[in-house]
Amino acid sequence: MASFDFIEPPVLSRAEFDRADLIRKDPERLAAGWPAARVLLVDHRGQYPITEQGSLRWTPAVDLGVEPAAGAVFLGVGDTDLWALRVEEAPAPSAEPRSGADRLTGDEAGLLATAIGVLNWHRTTGFSPVDGKPLDLVQGGWLRRDPDTGAEEYPRTDPAVIMVVHDGADQVLLGRQVVWPDRWFSTLAGFVEPGESLEQCVRREVLEEAGITVHSPQYLGSQPWPFPRSLMLGFEAVGDPSEPLTFRDGELGDARWFHRDEVLQALEREDDWGAENPDSRLMLPGSISIARSLITGWARAPKP
Repeated sequence: MASFDFIEPPVLSRAEFDRADLIRKDPERLAAGWPAARVLLVDHRGQYPITEQGSLRWTPAVDLGVEPAAGAVFLGVGDTDLWALRVEEAPAPSAEPRSGADRLTGDEAGLLATAIGVLNWHRTTGFSPVDGKPLDLVQGGWLRRDPDTGAEEYPRTDPAVIMVVHDGADQVLLGRQVVWPDRWFSTLAGFVEPGESLEQCVRREVLEEAGITVHSPQYLGSQPWPFPRSLMLGFEAVGDPSEPLTFRDGELGDARWFHRDEVLQALEREDDWGAENPDSRLMLPGSISIARSLITGWARAPKP
């Protein structure tokens, strides 16, 4: 059993909208709903149009044609059918998901994550992995099918673990990737390998990245991360601050054990990545990241 919980679900994990998966398989229903539908236009960078309040700004589907546009993705049903479509450039004003999604409602954030994830899959899976033939796009953009053999390709999600490593008391281990600016720290993370359990991945990744052995990995929650197509599986694990840190795989440029009080101070001061707080030695990832949820949940949990 985990020693703490998320204070609230990660930003991209709060959606409750109806994905209406049965409608995806009904071409006549999809076509019938198109005239009243709304479409989210997303560019190759993941930017999307917003209202003055920062909410998703939808385009009437009829502005794009009388039938579902080529390459459009059916997202689900709200007050009407909701779709997404890749465009060269999102109409202004627009926002970037890593910095703008925290202004969205839970459903809006989930719709955006779904749109980006499936559209990114479209970009890389237009052709058969067997013989390179173009694949048909069916089921509202959720399936690619070989027109000759009927072989099917579905959207893929890459599982990755992300873990807050602490000492069981008041210290937490945070790392800085080589390419990050000084003072930017976050939790450790890594992709799950074939034949590996999530708990094994937690132990392996911490050992590879920071050179320490952790124990008691416990699952806390998950968040989609469609950059390009990951599912982040949040864990805690316990390590020993007296064990020397060694950056074995070269991903980290630095890692440090921070005291709970320093983390709490950074949270209170909103010392987020990119903020202008020169006096802080600890800058934390933004609120859209599950890393922030893990750090906040640990720091503000009752002390053991």
